[in-house]
Amino acid sequence: MEPSASASDLITLRKQALELFRDGVSASDPVRAVSEALDQRRQMIAAARRVILIAFGKAACPMAQGTLPFLGSKLHAACAVTNPENLARLDDRAVVLTGGHPLPDENSLRAGQMIEDLARSAGPGDLLLVLISGGGSALLCAPAPGIALADKIALNDALIRSGADIREINTVRQAFSRLKGGRLAQLATGAQVLSLILSDVPGNDISTIASGPTAKPRETDARAILDRYGLTGALPTAMREHLNRLACQTGRQADSFDHVENIVIGGNDISLKKVMERASSLFPAVVKANDWLDGDVFDAACALHRIALYAARETGPIAIVAGGEPTVKVKGGGTGGRNQELALRFAVLEENAPIGRQWVFLSGATDGRDGPTDAAGGIVDAGSTGWMRQFGCDPDMHLANNDSYPALASSGDLLLTGATGTNVADLQILLMR
Repeated sequence: MEPSASASDLITLRKQALELFRDGVSASDPVRAVSEALDQRRQMIAAARRVILIAFGKAACPMAQGTLPFLGSKLHAACAVTNPENLARLDDRAVVLTGGHPLPDENSLRAGQMIEDLARSAGPGDLLLVLISGGGSALLCAPAPGIALADKIALNDALIRSGADIREINTVRQAFSRLKGGRLAQLATGAQVLSLILSDVPGNDISTIASGPTAKPRETDARAILDRYGLTGALPTAMREHLNRLACQTGRQADSFDHVENIVIGGNDISLKKVMERASSLFPAVVKANDWLDGDVFDAACALHRIALYAARETGPIAIVAGGEPTVKVKGGGTGGRNQELALRFAVLEENAPIGRQWVFLSGATDGRDGPTDAAGGIVDAGSTGWMRQFGCDPDMHLANNDSYPALASSGDLLLTGATGTNVADLQILLMR
Protein backbone atom coordinates (compact mmCIF):
# COMPACT_ATOMS: atom_id res chain seq x y z
CA MET A 1 0.00 0.00 0.00
CA GLU A 2 1.31 3.43 -0.93
CA PRO A 3 1.56 5.92 1.98
CA SER A 4 -0.99 8.72 2.05
CA ALA A 5 0.04 12.16 0.81
CA SER A 6 0.20 13.35 4.42
CA ALA A 7 2.36 10.40 5.53
CA SER A 8 4.58 10.79 2.47
CA ASP A 9 5.11 14.48 3.26
CA LEU A 10 6.04 13.60 6.85
CA ILE A 11 8.56 11.02 5.66
CA THR A 12 10.06 13.65 3.37
CA LEU A 13 10.30 16.20 6.21
CA ARG A 14 12.08 13.69 8.45
CA LYS A 15 14.55 12.83 5.68
CA GLN A 16 15.20 16.51 5.04
CA ALA A 17 15.82 17.20 8.73
CA LEU A 18 18.33 14.34 8.88
CA GLU A 19 20.08 15.54 5.71
CA LEU A 20 20.35 19.08 7.08
CA PHE A 21 21.81 17.78 10.35
CA ARG A 22 24.41 15.74 8.46
CA ASP A 23 25.29 18.79 6.37
CA GLY A 24 25.85 20.79 9.55
CA VAL A 25 28.10 18.11 11.01
CA SER A 26 30.17 17.79 7.84
CA ALA A 27 30.65 21.58 7.66
CA SER A 28 32.99 21.36 10.66
CA ASP A 29 35.05 18.47 9.31
CA PRO A 30 38.24 18.39 11.44
CA VAL A 31 40.58 17.08 8.73
CA ARG A 32 39.70 19.83 6.30
CA ALA A 33 39.80 22.50 9.01
CA VAL A 34 43.32 21.68 10.26
CA SER A 35 44.62 21.18 6.73
CA GLU A 36 43.48 24.64 5.68
CA ALA A 37 45.01 26.22 8.78
CA LEU A 38 48.37 24.45 8.47
CA ASP A 39 48.65 25.10 4.75
CA GLN A 40 49.05 28.77 5.73
CA ARG A 41 51.68 27.97 8.36
CA ARG A 42 54.11 25.76 6.48
CA GLN A 43 56.87 28.31 7.08
CA MET A 44 56.34 28.13 10.86
CA ILE A 45 56.70 24.34 10.75
CA ALA A 46 59.79 24.53 8.55
CA ALA A 47 61.44 27.00 10.95
CA ALA A 48 60.89 24.81 14.01
CA ARG A 49 63.75 22.75 15.45
CA ARG A 50 61.26 20.00 16.38
CA VAL A 51 57.48 19.68 16.43
CA ILE A 52 55.71 18.10 19.40
CA LEU A 53 52.09 17.30 18.58
CA ILE A 54 49.40 16.84 21.21
CA ALA A 55 45.70 16.47 20.41
CA PHE A 56 42.79 15.98 22.79
CA GLY A 57 39.02 16.02 22.55
CA LYS A 58 36.36 14.14 20.63
CA ALA A 59 37.88 15.22 17.31
CA ALA A 60 41.49 14.50 18.32
CA CYS A 61 42.07 11.61 15.92
CA PRO A 62 40.79 13.22 12.71
CA MET A 63 42.50 16.49 13.65
CA ALA A 64 45.77 14.60 14.08
CA GLN A 65 45.18 12.73 10.81
CA GLY A 66 44.91 16.05 9.01
CA THR A 67 48.05 17.38 10.71
CA LEU A 68 50.60 14.56 10.44
CA PRO A 69 51.19 14.92 6.66
CA PHE A 70 52.40 18.51 7.23
CA LEU A 71 55.06 17.59 9.79
CA GLY A 72 57.36 15.14 8.03
CA SER A 73 60.76 14.68 9.68
CA LYS A 74 60.14 17.66 12.00
CA LEU A 75 57.86 15.53 14.18
CA HIS A 76 59.56 14.57 17.44
CA ALA A 77 56.63 13.10 19.36
CA ALA A 78 52.85 12.89 19.00
CA CYS A 79 49.97 11.91 21.25
CA ALA A 80 46.19 12.02 20.69
CA VAL A 81 43.59 11.56 23.44
CA THR A 82 39.94 10.91 22.61
CA ASN A 83 36.89 8.99 23.82
CA PRO A 84 36.49 5.29 22.91
CA GLU A 85 33.68 6.00 20.42
CA ASN A 86 35.96 8.24 18.34
CA LEU A 87 39.10 6.11 18.59
CA ALA A 88 40.90 5.75 15.26
CA ARG A 89 44.31 4.47 14.20
CA LEU A 90 47.03 6.99 13.35
CA ASP A 91 50.40 6.22 11.84
CA ASP A 92 53.20 4.67 13.89
CA ARG A 93 54.59 8.07 14.88
CA ALA A 94 51.64 8.84 17.19
CA VAL A 95 50.45 7.37 20.49
CA VAL A 96 46.64 7.22 20.77
CA LEU A 97 44.96 7.08 24.19
CA THR A 98 41.37 7.10 25.39
CA GLY A 99 39.87 8.84 28.39
CA GLY A 100 36.51 9.02 30.12
CA HIS A 101 33.66 11.27 29.02
CA PRO A 102 31.56 13.05 30.25
CA LEU A 103 33.35 12.18 33.50
CA PRO A 104 37.14 11.69 33.75
CA ASP A 105 38.54 8.31 34.75
CA GLU A 106 41.89 6.61 35.42
CA ASN A 107 42.61 6.65 31.67
CA SER A 108 42.04 10.42 31.65
CA LEU A 109 44.58 10.69 34.46
CA ARG A 110 47.20 8.73 32.51
CA ALA A 111 46.51 10.79 29.40
CA GLY A 112 46.89 14.02 31.37
CA GLN A 113 50.28 12.92 32.68
CA MET A 114 51.55 12.03 29.20
CA ILE A 115 50.41 15.35 27.73
CA GLU A 116 51.98 17.21 30.64
CA ASP A 117 55.30 15.41 30.11
CA LEU A 118 55.27 16.17 26.37
CA ALA A 119 54.55 19.86 26.97
CA ARG A 120 57.39 20.08 29.50
CA SER A 121 59.76 18.49 26.96
CA ALA A 122 59.32 21.36 24.48
CA GLY A 123 62.39 23.56 24.48
CA PRO A 124 63.76 26.65 22.72
CA GLY A 125 63.24 26.48 18.97
CA ASP A 126 60.54 23.81 19.27
CA LEU A 127 56.94 24.13 18.12
CA LEU A 128 54.32 22.67 20.45
CA LEU A 129 51.33 22.05 18.16
CA VAL A 130 48.14 21.61 20.17
CA LEU A 131 44.88 20.37 18.62
CA ILE A 132 41.90 21.06 20.88
CA SER A 133 38.27 20.00 20.55
CA GLY A 134 35.24 19.71 22.79
CA GLY A 135 35.31 17.01 25.43
CA GLY A 136 38.95 17.70 26.24
CA SER A 137 38.13 18.79 29.80
CA ALA A 138 37.12 15.27 30.86
CA LEU A 139 39.40 13.31 28.53
CA LEU A 140 42.50 15.06 29.87
CA CYS A 141 42.67 15.04 33.67
CA ALA A 142 45.53 16.47 35.72
CA PRO A 143 44.29 17.28 39.24
CA ALA A 144 45.98 20.08 41.14
CA PRO A 145 48.33 18.91 43.92
CA GLY A 146 46.42 17.32 46.78
CA ILE A 147 43.21 16.77 44.79
CA ALA A 148 42.07 13.15 44.38
CA LEU A 149 40.67 11.87 41.09
CA ALA A 150 37.57 10.56 42.86
CA ASP A 151 36.84 14.05 44.18
CA LYS A 152 37.24 15.58 40.70
CA ILE A 153 34.86 12.97 39.27
CA ALA A 154 32.27 13.68 41.96
CA LEU A 155 32.53 17.44 41.40
CA ASN A 156 32.23 17.08 37.62
CA ASP A 157 29.14 14.91 38.02
CA ALA A 158 27.55 17.41 40.42
CA LEU A 159 28.28 20.32 38.07
CA ILE A 160 26.77 18.52 35.07
CA ARG A 161 23.62 17.72 37.04
CA SER A 162 23.33 21.19 38.61
CA GLY A 163 22.17 23.00 35.47
CA ALA A 164 25.37 25.08 35.25
CA ASP A 165 26.32 26.08 31.71
CA ILE A 166 29.55 25.04 30.02
CA ARG A 167 31.32 28.31 30.83
CA GLU A 168 30.59 27.92 34.53
CA ILE A 169 31.51 24.23 34.57
CA ASN A 170 34.83 24.82 32.85
CA THR A 171 35.67 27.77 35.10
CA VAL A 172 35.42 25.45 38.10
CA ARG A 173 37.37 22.72 36.31
CA GLN A 174 40.20 25.18 35.68
CA ALA A 175 40.53 25.89 39.39
CA PHE A 176 41.38 22.28 40.21
CA SER A 177 43.71 21.47 37.29
CA ARG A 178 47.43 21.53 36.48
CA LEU A 179 46.73 21.97 32.73
CA LYS A 180 43.50 23.91 32.28
CA GLY A 181 43.18 27.69 32.37
CA GLY A 182 46.34 28.32 30.31
CA ARG A 183 48.59 26.16 32.47
CA LEU A 184 49.45 23.78 29.60
CA ALA A 185 50.86 26.66 27.56
CA GLN A 186 52.91 27.84 30.53
CA LEU A 187 54.68 24.46 30.69
CA ALA A 188 56.26 25.24 27.29
CA THR A 189 57.39 28.82 27.76
CA GLY A 190 60.67 28.09 25.96
CA ALA A 191 58.87 26.98 22.80
CA GLN A 192 56.36 28.42 20.35
CA VAL A 193 52.82 27.15 20.96
CA LEU A 194 50.27 26.93 18.15
CA SER A 195 46.76 25.79 19.12
CA LEU A 196 44.17 24.88 16.48
CA ILE A 197 40.76 24.77 18.11
CA LEU A 198 37.43 23.23 17.15
CA SER A 199 34.86 25.17 19.19
CA ASP A 200 31.81 23.80 21.00
CA VAL A 201 31.04 26.88 23.13
CA PRO A 202 29.18 30.19 22.63
CA GLY A 203 31.16 32.93 20.95
CA ASN A 204 34.07 30.51 20.34
CA ASP A 205 35.55 31.59 23.69
CA ILE A 206 39.02 29.97 23.73
CA SER A 207 39.22 30.27 27.53
CA THR A 208 36.20 27.95 27.80
CA ILE A 209 36.80 25.35 25.05
CA ALA A 210 38.20 22.23 26.81
CA SER A 211 38.70 24.59 29.79
CA GLY A 212 41.20 26.76 27.92
CA PRO A 213 44.50 24.87 28.36
CA THR A 214 46.43 27.29 26.11
CA ALA A 215 44.36 30.44 26.65
CA LYS A 216 45.06 33.32 28.99
CA PRO A 217 42.71 32.78 31.94
CA ARG A 218 39.93 35.21 32.69
CA GLU A 219 39.41 36.70 36.13
CA THR A 220 36.61 34.46 37.32
CA ASP A 221 35.57 33.14 40.70
CA ALA A 222 35.08 29.37 40.88
CA ARG A 223 33.85 29.62 44.46
CA ALA A 224 31.04 31.99 43.46
CA ILE A 225 29.84 29.47 40.86
CA LEU A 226 29.95 26.63 43.37
CA ASP A 227 28.01 28.79 45.84
CA ARG A 228 25.42 29.64 43.17
CA TYR A 229 24.58 25.98 42.65
CA GLY A 230 24.82 24.95 46.30
CA LEU A 231 27.91 22.81 45.81
CA THR A 232 30.48 24.49 48.07
CA GLY A 233 29.35 22.81 51.28
CA ALA A 234 29.78 19.33 49.80
CA LEU A 235 33.40 19.90 48.73
CA PRO A 236 36.02 17.70 50.40
CA THR A 237 38.43 19.47 52.75
CA ALA A 238 41.30 19.28 50.21
CA MET A 239 39.21 21.09 47.58
CA ARG A 240 38.08 23.82 49.98
CA GLU A 241 41.68 24.38 51.11
CA HIS A 242 42.81 24.55 47.47
CA LEU A 243 40.20 27.25 46.73
CA ASN A 244 41.44 29.20 49.76
CA ARG A 245 45.02 29.04 48.46
CA LEU A 246 43.91 30.23 45.01
CA ALA A 247 42.11 33.17 46.59
CA CYS A 248 45.39 34.25 48.19
CA GLN A 249 47.39 33.99 44.97
CA THR A 250 47.87 36.87 42.55
CA GLY A 251 49.57 37.27 39.21
CA ARG A 252 47.99 34.56 37.03
CA GLN A 253 46.83 37.26 34.66
CA ALA A 254 50.44 38.47 34.43
CA ASP A 255 51.65 35.17 32.93
CA SER A 256 53.06 35.76 29.47
CA PHE A 257 51.21 34.28 26.52
CA ASP A 258 53.35 36.00 23.89
CA HIS A 259 54.62 32.59 22.77
CA VAL A 260 51.09 31.28 22.15
CA GLU A 261 48.86 31.58 19.07
CA ASN A 262 45.28 30.29 19.43
CA ILE A 263 43.20 29.86 16.25
CA VAL A 264 39.56 28.74 16.11
CA ILE A 265 39.23 26.65 12.94
CA GLY A 266 35.64 25.43 13.28
CA GLY A 267 32.55 25.94 15.37
CA ASN A 268 28.79 25.84 15.75
CA ASP A 269 28.38 29.09 13.80
CA ILE A 270 30.01 27.50 10.75
CA SER A 271 27.79 24.43 10.96
CA LEU A 272 24.67 26.52 11.49
CA LYS A 273 25.51 28.65 8.46
CA LYS A 274 25.79 25.50 6.34
CA VAL A 275 22.42 24.24 7.58
CA MET A 276 20.80 27.55 6.67
CA GLU A 277 22.37 27.58 3.21
CA ARG A 278 21.18 24.05 2.50
CA ALA A 279 17.73 24.70 3.97
CA SER A 280 17.27 27.73 1.72
CA SER A 281 17.47 25.41 -1.29
CA LEU A 282 14.60 23.33 0.11
CA PHE A 283 12.36 25.90 1.82
CA PRO A 284 11.22 29.34 0.64
CA ALA A 285 11.64 30.74 4.16
CA VAL A 286 14.52 30.03 6.58
CA VAL A 287 14.68 31.60 10.06
CA LYS A 288 17.56 31.49 12.55
CA ALA A 289 15.91 31.27 15.95
CA ASN A 290 18.94 32.15 18.03
CA ASP A 291 22.66 32.83 17.73
CA TRP A 292 23.24 30.46 20.67
CA LEU A 293 20.47 28.42 22.27
CA ASP A 294 21.25 28.07 25.97
CA GLY A 295 19.62 28.25 29.37
CA ASP A 296 17.31 25.65 30.85
CA VAL A 297 16.12 23.03 28.35
CA PHE A 298 12.44 23.66 29.22
CA ASP A 299 12.83 27.38 28.52
CA ALA A 300 14.60 26.57 25.25
CA ALA A 301 11.76 24.25 24.19
CA CYS A 302 9.18 26.92 25.06
CA ALA A 303 11.06 29.58 23.07
CA LEU A 304 11.27 27.36 19.98
CA HIS A 305 7.59 26.41 20.29
CA ARG A 306 6.57 30.07 20.51
CA ILE A 307 8.55 30.80 17.35
CA ALA A 308 6.86 27.83 15.65
CA LEU A 309 3.37 29.04 16.62
CA TYR A 310 4.13 32.49 15.25
CA ALA A 311 5.72 31.13 12.06
CA ALA A 312 2.78 28.79 11.46
CA ARG A 313 0.62 31.85 10.72
CA GLU A 314 2.68 32.48 7.63
CA THR A 315 1.94 30.65 4.39
CA GLY A 316 4.23 28.16 2.74
CA PRO A 317 6.93 25.79 4.02
CA ILE A 318 9.44 27.16 6.51
CA ALA A 319 12.65 25.99 8.21
CA ILE A 320 13.61 27.27 11.67
CA VAL A 321 17.14 26.50 12.84
CA ALA A 322 19.22 27.12 15.95
CA GLY A 323 22.48 26.02 17.50
CA GLY A 324 23.86 25.98 21.01
CA GLU A 325 23.81 23.92 24.17
CA PRO A 326 20.88 24.18 26.62
CA THR A 327 21.29 22.74 30.09
CA VAL A 328 19.35 20.19 32.12
CA LYS A 329 19.01 20.33 35.89
CA VAL A 330 18.81 16.63 36.61
CA LYS A 331 16.24 15.78 39.28
CA GLY A 332 15.36 12.22 38.29
CA GLY A 333 17.23 8.98 37.78
CA GLY A 334 16.33 8.30 34.16
CA THR A 335 18.39 8.02 31.00
CA GLY A 336 18.74 10.73 28.38
CA GLY A 337 20.55 13.90 27.35
CA ARG A 338 19.78 17.55 26.73
CA ASN A 339 18.89 17.03 23.06
CA GLN A 340 16.60 14.09 23.77
CA GLU A 341 14.89 16.04 26.52
CA LEU A 342 14.54 19.11 24.30
CA ALA A 343 12.93 17.05 21.54
CA LEU A 344 10.54 15.34 23.95
CA ARG A 345 9.59 18.60 25.65
CA PHE A 346 8.89 20.21 22.27
CA ALA A 347 6.62 17.30 21.31
CA VAL A 348 4.66 17.62 24.58
CA LEU A 349 4.31 21.40 24.19
CA GLU A 350 3.01 20.95 20.65
CA GLU A 351 0.51 18.34 21.82
CA ASN A 352 -0.92 20.81 24.35
CA ALA A 353 -0.86 23.77 21.92
CA PRO A 354 -0.84 22.41 18.35
CA ILE A 355 1.08 24.30 15.70
CA GLY A 356 -1.60 23.51 13.14
CA ARG A 357 0.86 22.54 10.43
CA GLN A 358 2.71 19.37 9.57
CA TRP A 359 6.10 19.55 11.26
CA VAL A 360 9.28 17.71 12.27
CA PHE A 361 11.70 18.81 15.00
CA LEU A 362 15.26 17.51 15.36
CA SER A 363 17.70 18.30 18.15
CA GLY A 364 21.09 16.62 17.96
CA ALA A 365 24.62 16.70 19.35
CA THR A 366 27.11 17.12 16.51
CA ASP A 367 29.48 14.61 18.12
CA GLY A 368 26.82 11.91 17.86
CA ARG A 369 26.53 11.37 21.60
CA ASP A 370 23.93 13.10 23.76
CA GLY A 371 24.66 12.64 27.45
CA PRO A 372 25.65 9.13 28.61
CA THR A 373 23.71 7.44 25.77
CA ASP A 374 24.32 6.05 22.29
CA ALA A 375 21.91 8.56 20.73
CA ALA A 376 22.78 11.96 19.28
CA GLY A 377 19.37 13.33 20.24
CA GLY A 378 15.78 13.03 19.04
CA ILE A 379 13.63 13.68 15.98
CA VAL A 380 9.91 14.07 16.71
CA ASP A 381 6.69 14.97 14.93
CA ALA A 382 3.02 15.48 15.81
CA GLY A 383 2.45 11.73 16.14
CA SER A 384 5.35 11.04 18.52
CA THR A 385 3.58 11.41 21.87
CA GLY A 386 0.63 9.35 20.64
CA TRP A 387 2.93 6.48 19.70
CA MET A 388 4.64 6.72 23.10
CA ARG A 389 1.33 6.38 24.93
CA GLN A 390 0.31 3.51 22.69
CA PHE A 391 3.44 1.66 23.82
CA GLY A 392 2.85 2.43 27.50
CA CYS A 393 5.05 5.52 27.91
CA ASP A 394 3.67 8.63 29.58
CA PRO A 395 5.84 11.50 28.18
CA ASP A 396 5.20 13.77 31.17
CA MET A 397 6.25 11.12 33.66
CA HIS A 398 9.39 10.39 31.65
CA LEU A 399 10.28 14.09 31.58
CA ALA A 400 9.79 14.37 35.34
CA ASN A 401 12.34 11.58 35.75
CA ASN A 402 14.77 12.94 33.11
CA ASP A 403 14.06 9.72 31.23
CA SER A 404 13.72 10.87 27.63
CA TYR A 405 15.73 8.05 26.02
CA PRO A 406 13.22 5.18 26.56
CA ALA A 407 10.28 7.44 25.66
CA LEU A 408 11.85 8.38 22.32
CA ALA A 409 12.95 4.79 21.76
CA SER A 410 9.35 3.59 22.16
CA SER A 411 8.16 5.88 19.34
CA GLY A 412 11.17 5.25 17.11
CA ASP A 413 12.31 8.86 17.48
CA LEU A 414 15.89 8.49 18.71
CA LEU A 415 18.49 10.19 16.52
CA LEU A 416 21.20 7.54 16.10
CA THR A 417 24.24 8.62 14.09
CA GLY A 418 27.19 6.97 15.81
CA ALA A 419 30.34 8.94 16.62
CA THR A 420 30.89 11.68 14.03
CA GLY A 421 34.53 12.61 14.69
CA THR A 422 33.70 16.26 15.33
CA ASN A 423 32.17 18.25 18.18
CA VAL A 424 30.69 21.74 17.69
CA ALA A 425 27.81 21.67 20.22
CA ASP A 426 24.20 21.02 19.14
CA LEU A 427 21.93 21.78 16.21
CA GLN A 428 18.15 22.23 16.28
CA ILE A 429 16.09 22.00 13.06
CA LEU A 430 12.31 22.59 12.84
CA LEU A 431 10.69 22.02 9.45
CA MET A 432 7.03 22.88 8.70
CA ARG A 433 4.82 22.35 5.66
